[in-house]
Amino acid sequence: QLQLVESGGGLVQPGGSLRLSCAASGFTLDYYAIGWFRQAPGKVREGVSCVSSSGGSTHYADSVKGRFTISRDSAKNTVYLQMNSLKAEDTAVYYCAATRYSAAVAGLNSGNYDYWGQGTQVTVSS
Repeated sequence: QLQLVESGGGLVQPGGSLRLSCAASGFTLDYYAIGWFRQAPGKVREGVSCVSSSGGSTHYADSVKGRFTISRDSAKNTVYLQMNSLKAEDTAVYYCAATRYSAAVAGLNSGNYDYWGQGTQVTVSS
């Protein structure tokens, strides 16, 4: 069956780095654009980044641009989110999601994504 599993979350100090992984089983991610989303307590879910099925096109929310990098490894059927220069406001549960639409069409709109992982907690605190 189709399944996405996030991992790599944890506690990190401000200014630190963390790499999140989104691994797929039951299907290949090669045919899907992938997005990363996050939701903090009391806030709506927001799009963080997305990458096209080929990996040739990426998009980032203004709040993370220049700090986060999305990438994918077809051989491992995995998508990554490298997070650098982390801030307290990055604290949230992070989700990966897959869409049958192109990244250009789906963008950072969570409503356009079909398959979701369960999320991984990222806490940035000293």
